[in-house]
Amino acid sequence: MCEQIAETRMRRPVITARAAATFDPVGRSVTSARAFVRDTLQGWGFTDVVDDAVVLTSELVTNAVVHAGTAADVACMRTDTGVRVEVGDRYPEREVPLQSAGVQFGSPDREGGRGLLLCAALASRWGVEYTATNKQVWFQLDLPDRPAGTRSAGPALPVGALPVTDARVRVAAIQIDSLGGISSWNEDAQDLFGFSPEQVTGKQLTDFAAWSHTPGTSTGIAEALQLSRWEGSYGIRGADGRVIPVYASHLRVRDADGAPSTVCLLVRDHERAVLQTPSRAPASERGTATDAFEVFIGSPAPDDLDGLLQRTVERARDMLDGDSAYLLLATDDETELEVRASTGLPSSRQRFARVPVEAGSGLYGSARMPAVHEDLSAVPGTVPLLNNTGMRSVVTVPLKVEGRLTGSLGVAAEAPGRYSNEEALRLQFAADRIALAVESARLTELERLRRGSLSFLVEASDLLAGTLDRDQTLALMAQMTVPTLATWCAVYTIADPASEPELSYVLHEDEDRIDGLKALLAKVDPPEPVTTPGAQVWTAPTHAAALRTSLRSLGLGDSVRPATGPGTSLATASAVGGETVVLPLVARNRVIGMLTLGKPTDEHFRQEILELAEDLSRRAALALDNARLYSERTAISQSLQRSLLPPELPDVPGVEVEVIYRAAGEGNEVGGDFYDLFPIRDGAYGFAIGDVCGTGPEAAAVTGLARHALRLLAREGFGGPAVLERLNAAILDEGARSRFLTLLYGELWPQEDDSATLKIVCAGHPLPLRLRQTGDVEAAAEPQPLLGVMDDLELYEQTVSLAPGDVLLCVTDGVTERREGTRMLGDDGLVDVLTTCTGLTAGAVAARVLRAVERFAAQPASDDMAILAMRVPEPQREPQTT
Repeated sequence: MCEQIAETRMRRPVITARAAATFDPVGRSVTSARAFVRDTLQGWGFTDVVDDAVVLTSELVTNAVVHAGTAADVACMRTDTGVRVEVGDRYPEREVPLQSAGVQFGSPDREGGRGLLLCAALASRWGVEYTATNKQVWFQLDLPDRPAGTRSAGPALPVGALPVTDARVRVAAIQIDSLGGISSWNEDAQDLFGFSPEQVTGKQLTDFAAWSHTPGTSTGIAEALQLSRWEGSYGIRGADGRVIPVYASHLRVRDADGAPSTVCLLVRDHERAVLQTPSRAPASERGTATDAFEVFIGSPAPDDLDGLLQRTVERARDMLDGDSAYLLLATDDETELEVRASTGLPSSRQRFARVPVEAGSGLYGSARMPAVHEDLSAVPGTVPLLNNTGMRSVVTVPLKVEGRLTGSLGVAAEAPGRYSNEEALRLQFAADRIALAVESARLTELERLRRGSLSFLVEASDLLAGTLDRDQTLALMAQMTVPTLATWCAVYTIADPASEPELSYVLHEDEDRIDGLKALLAKVDPPEPVTTPGAQVWTAPTHAAALRTSLRSLGLGDSVRPATGPGTSLATASAVGGETVVLPLVARNRVIGMLTLGKPTDEHFRQEILELAEDLSRRAALALDNARLYSERTAISQSLQRSLLPPELPDVPGVEVEVIYRAAGEGNEVGGDFYDLFPIRDGAYGFAIGDVCGTGPEAAAVTGLARHALRLLAREGFGGPAVLERLNAAILDEGARSRFLTLLYGELWPQEDDSATLKIVCAGHPLPLRLRQTGDVEAAAEPQPLLGVMDDLELYEQTVSLAPGDVLLCVTDGVTERREGTRMLGDDGLVDVLTTCTGLTAGAVAARVLRAVERFAAQPASDDMAILAMRVPEPQREPQTT
């Protein structure tokens, strides 16, 4: 007997450390108690049992401070075999529900009793002790046995419970330099993704990574590479264009010289157990837990919604020993659920797929109630999300906040009959703890998204308003959507209601896919124009059938060939084979086109992105229609303006003629300045250069009147003064639309002695200049009154003779009044330029004058400009013979 007593005492755990604290009967004490237990156990190095201890403490302290309404005493005792935690309250009369008494203290319909159920499930030993003034619940958590030198270890598991991997596990090791470029790429990376080291070295990892990102929210891969450690899931685009889901572990390191780089280890997502490790930070970095969900997902909690949801499904899967798990969030109207996180499911089920809340009749047909399905194969289609996934049993529970459905959490297994109401209770317990935190994170993300969307739309509006060019508007529409909103984009335009949609612009985030995508879409009937606002899924023809038809028409069949250009194969199809939506471009109550957005195979759009795309499409449609109207009006304007310009200049025997004309204003080909040279009769030519007051279309109207009247009157045999007097009367007849006009008009007669005779009338215009062969420059006419001001004009003409080598230069005031600040070129400046033109051809003289005008000031000319140069060439001498 003595030996048995001694043996029992030897087996009793020895207490080696103790920590205790008392917490007031207020709600925040539960959070403080969790932090106290977590920090204490972390400080003792009991990382293996800290999460279970925190969960149990949370429930027991909640019973004390919330339900019993008394202070809670918490004591942690370290022993040589584990840890003992005691939670006491000062309400000993409170009944402990007993299972043997027929009370289901673990029923999901009861608020109390869950802490004791968890104690029975998680603790090595537990119990309840009473005194006259206190009631104390304690539990013991034993540490697993570990060999010497072991930092962490898990229990031995049967083979059937081990994680499943491929026959050969490939771990891609990629090193990223400080600029984000790939500097190292091992053999397993080549096997996994199909790229050799030579193909990727020096390129940015962002060129290959498919990172789920929403404008204005979340962390991008570039930021993740700068963190000291990062672990999670994303995709890598392989050489065949498909996105390969991977699980990655990043570690920031530095070499002996202090240069930083990031080492990335990647495995296929279904082999994540190879790299996945618990994420625990030192107590000094964690701070105090503030959210209830931390008792389920661990600490530190992810700081973004996507990370929180992914951690949640992983913990739910592990908690119920499932093969997969998923979490769906409800839409605002609670009619649909959107997949936001999953693990263990095919990529098509991973992101943004939608299922109805009411999937069928009966108690288990609604996501609003917990449900356990023992064998899905017995009732196919019961859980649409799990169709064709190999999952046989599933348990789902709702996430609710204040009675409103906010989401659904499910865990599935490949074996039938894996789950019962007990597992549903445990999962519902977890869902209740995370529902409020998830909803809070979702609203925070939604607010960040709205701010980001507003900024995006403001920038988009500025860019679209900055151009009236149709082609540039189409390019901007596509570039703003790819890759921010979609993987690829196609813009269809409709010229008029009777026209078929025309594929006008195609863009893919991978430039190598653009030609293949364009060829693919050219073989597909365009989507039907609809005026219904909002995004419509492209189902006529169904996208998958269209892809197959296109592949056959391209002669690709089902073979897989490298995607290297227009002859792309299934790689191009997979790059555009995901969800495709069409948004109508409606402007001024007319459909002018469609904006088509697409995702790669098995990917879906989230609702917030579609709403943002709808806002963008409205702005883009108006910008595109404005560009169309501007282009049409510009084409009409330019056609009318070109009709005001004289036809090709005639060849004048024995005289070189050169004209340079520049109209002020964007899009104007004709302004207030004009010129003309035309035959009057045999051996006689009329020429004119004038300037109507003002610029633009109003001045151009008077220009047309003047040019056509000059030709008509001159060919009727009127002399120079008579022609201008009658033109003056016609201008005054225009009344309020009239504009005064300066005009230099003359008649030119080439002579047999290689000279030329000119009769000139200068009505208020800058005087013509004659450059003699000697280099002297002089005015060739006298000033007379301008036209369009006085009724009675008495004009006269002056005769000028041009000898061989002489030049007559006529310009408008846009040349002489060229300004730079207070400086002006003026008549004297023009004379100086012309003096340097001795011996030059008429074309060279006009070009030198234009160059001098342009160089005089840095700013573009603000006035119309016309230059008319006429030169009598010197006769060519015949070579002398000896």
